[in-house]
Amino acid sequence: SPTPGGGTAAAIALGQASALSIMVCDLTLGREQWKEGWSHAESTQLLAIPMLNRTGELAQADSDAFDDVMACFRLPKESDDEKNARKNAIRDTTLRAAEVPFETAQHAMNLLVELPSLAKHGNANAVTDVGVASLLASAAAKGALFNVEINLQSLPENMGMELRQQLPAMKERIRTSAREVMDEVRLRMED
Repeated sequence: SPTPGGGTAAAIALGQASALSIMVCDLTLGREQWKEGWSHAESTQLLAIPMLNRTGELAQADSDAFDDVMACFRLPKESDDEKNARKNAIRDTTLRAAEVPFETAQHAMNLLVELPSLAKHGNANAVTDVGVASLLASAAAKGALFNVEINLQSLPENMGMELRQQLPAMKERIRTSAREVMDEVRLRMED
């Protein structure tokens, strides 16, 4: 069976990244030694808690979206009307199959942007957990974007324009944020 696939796995990886981030926040908040990190932990939790809940939905939605595309390929194609209806259904469901992992990638990017400050100011005993969360979020983002790109490639250029336009900046933000987290983790480990 082709599902669950890479987009589903990306959403699950993001769920794990969210869970680790929440754990580090919990280990930071309320501890006087890490008071400087409280505001960073609070902002990360505000993002990560709803994200953790959303990732399970995204995992299921990704599998469902791909199954819908495959179902459209089985539509009848005897008459010109059926061929046209089938083609449009395939395109519409393929666009949806790009939109779901795009949302996963957006969430992963947003988490990656938060993590450098958590690595720098959160509980130092859990800094490697921030590093692992970053690795998982980065893998989730990049894996999800693979799925976005492969689906967009099979669509006419005029479909998914908003997604296509956002991809280059998004990839760069993911790359730089992931690097920034790793740099902060390494610096904190040296202290």
